[in-house]
Amino acid sequence: MMKTNSSIFQFAIIFILILEIRIQLSEESDFLVNRSKAGLFHIPKDLSLKTTILDISQNYISELQTSDILSLSKLRILIVSYNRIQYLDISVFKFNQELEYLDLSHNELGRISCHPTVNLKHLDLSFNAFDDLPICKEFGNMSQLEFLGLSATQLQKSSMLPIAPLHIRKVLLVLGDTYGKKEDPESLQKLNTESLHIVFPIRKEFSFTLDVSVSTAVSLELSNIKCVPDGHGWSYFQNVLSKLQKNSRLSSLTLNNIETTWNFFIMLLQLVWHTSIEYFSISNVKLQGYPDFRDFDYSDTSLKALSIHQVISNAFNLPQSYIYKIFSNMNIQNFTVSGTHMVHMVCPSQISPFLHLDFSNNLLTDIVFKNCRNLIKLETLSLQMNQLKELASIAQMTNEMKSLQQLDISQNSLRYDENEGNCSWTRSLLSLNMSSNILTDSVFRCLPPKVKVLDLHDNRIRSIPKPIMKLEDLQELNVASNSLAHFPDCGTFNRLSVLIIDSNSISNPSADFLQSCHNIRSISAGNNPFQCTCELREFVQSLGQVASKVVEGWPDSYKCDSPENYKGTLLKDFHVSPLSCNTTLLLVTIGVAVLVFTVTVTALCIYFDLPWYLRMVFQWTQTRRRARNTPLEDLQRTIQFHAFISYSGHDSAWVKSELLPNLEKEELRICLHERNFIPGKSIVENIINCIEKSYKSIFVLSPNFVQSEWCHYELYFAHHNLFHEGSNNLILILLEPIPQYSIPSSYHKLKNLMAQRTYLEWPKEKSKHGLFWANLRASINIKLREQAKK
Repeated sequence: MMKTNSSIFQFAIIFILILEIRIQLSEESDFLVNRSKAGLFHIPKDLSLKTTILDISQNYISELQTSDILSLSKLRILIVSYNRIQYLDISVFKFNQELEYLDLSHNELGRISCHPTVNLKHLDLSFNAFDDLPICKEFGNMSQLEFLGLSATQLQKSSMLPIAPLHIRKVLLVLGDTYGKKEDPESLQKLNTESLHIVFPIRKEFSFTLDVSVSTAVSLELSNIKCVPDGHGWSYFQNVLSKLQKNSRLSSLTLNNIETTWNFFIMLLQLVWHTSIEYFSISNVKLQGYPDFRDFDYSDTSLKALSIHQVISNAFNLPQSYIYKIFSNMNIQNFTVSGTHMVHMVCPSQISPFLHLDFSNNLLTDIVFKNCRNLIKLETLSLQMNQLKELASIAQMTNEMKSLQQLDISQNSLRYDENEGNCSWTRSLLSLNMSSNILTDSVFRCLPPKVKVLDLHDNRIRSIPKPIMKLEDLQELNVASNSLAHFPDCGTFNRLSVLIIDSNSISNPSADFLQSCHNIRSISAGNNPFQCTCELREFVQSLGQVASKVVEGWPDSYKCDSPENYKGTLLKDFHVSPLSCNTTLLLVTIGVAVLVFTVTVTALCIYFDLPWYLRMVFQWTQTRRRARNTPLEDLQRTIQFHAFISYSGHDSAWVKSELLPNLEKEELRICLHERNFIPGKSIVENIINCIEKSYKSIFVLSPNFVQSEWCHYELYFAHHNLFHEGSNNLILILLEPIPQYSIPSSYHKLKNLMAQRTYLEWPKEKSKHGLFWANLRASINIKLREQAKK
């Protein structure tokens, strides 16, 4: 009993240890836990102890307790945004010493309590319900703090003092809906940050005096600016912008969610134009009214790049030419206008300094910049997502752009008709993006001669024509998502190094491509309907010989599409034998196999004397057939013996020691001349009488037989009886081989019989004797009349 209990205890210990090891192994791989949108009211208790990233955003959690995350000692990132937390005691994180990222934005926080031990890099308390800035004195100890998100309805300069010594990379400040009642314009001056983003109250006219010219800021972003025509918003906002001149370090300004008039918008551009701002971005703009025709002062500007995104105007019959003229004559290097429903852009009135133009997502047509000769410095142009239709017109447009290197005309409705004339591109063009259009094979007859990077994915290309202009400089080609059935010819693109040809109709790619394209360093050909047959085997082998970093998406994106039994199989797992794929090799293999089989069977037949056995079986079968065809009563009426034996006296020893014992032991009656010849009758008469009364006549042939005269007579009469009776009563036993030359000419009947009839050979091997006697007995076995009576 004690032994049994001990065994059970040992088993239990082993089981617990194994279970613990498995749990540890599973936990080591479980670092990220995502429980967002899970309908949680509390932090889950089943979290892995090795969790480093925990996302519990967009739930219904209302409080955080120390016990919730006490065990998560490895936690580095905690995202609790979009919940219902109203109060936070930062001391709940005192045991999470590795915590560096904490997002509590979009909650209902109105108050926090701080703890000195937390040293975060990212702390987001924005979009909450704080009245005062949630800055504790302990924040001053966060020496590693890089991002700080705050929210408040009132600002005080003293509130910023705890974090004044810190150098924070970015600060996000969200001002509540009631902000402005008690405003301290200088409240941000102690802030030490490189990037400042201020979100003003939404749907409220701009009436703030906050000084946003933080001396350390390099980048400033302002959101929610509303300046209605009848209000004073523009004056307030103009005052805020004018103070930016105090900060000579400020180089980037971004304005989001602006609602104003066309006049204020132009005035805004003019105001920023004469500041130290180098990069100016405006997005999500709602414009009212009509602009006044005022001259725009382009002089004395530091601006390098201007971006205008998503502009909506409620004015009909807007004098667009005035707006286009202001835009086109700007003396800056980078200009972007996207998502504005702009239908045209005029040519600059003089040589333009534009280097990069982005007019994507508008309504521009083929006449944009037609015959424009003042964009000779332009290097990059994007006309993506417009209303372009004729490729030849776009090519003609670039002719005057002598420095153009990159052109993006993707996501239009471009087509090319060879009958409409030749394409004439600028020779400086090196990169061309024509993806997501309706181009066909003919596009390869309308390409820039010096292009290095060509993107034609998502078009209607079925093949790459052979007789096309040689693109000797082409290095990267993207023809994905078309209907190509074959790889391109590297003879046409001899410098091609990057090919993207996935999602086409390639079923049987040629292995010659990788062998002939020596400069290929990256190829992506996955997601094609590969037909896994013999023809694909060499292609798969050639891919296997190429470095894995060259073949993008290998092996997961390369799968068999047909035949059905291979569908879904990875090409790397597709194997077929060389024998089944090489017809010549298959025929040679079959021929060799047949030859070897034939030689082997022949050798075995010779070794085991199989022909002799076959002849014996054939003779036995023939004998049984003849016996069935001969009427039994006719035989029994005259026959007294089963067989008459004719032999030479020199062979009598074999006859008496072998032949007679093996026949007579089966109750066969044998007729021999020395015991069955009737005295007084002549020898000839006895021979004839014995032959006629015997069912068969057996002749034991040997060289001695042909020397016997009486044997000759016996054979003669037996042969005569054969033709006279029409029966088949002769059985020849070849006791010893008889050379043809040793048979006398008078024995012509014997020669004929041996040539025409099958004879039995006496086998020298004892193993064959049994079959020999069985065959012979079957030949002469018949019931005689006396036996039948019995």
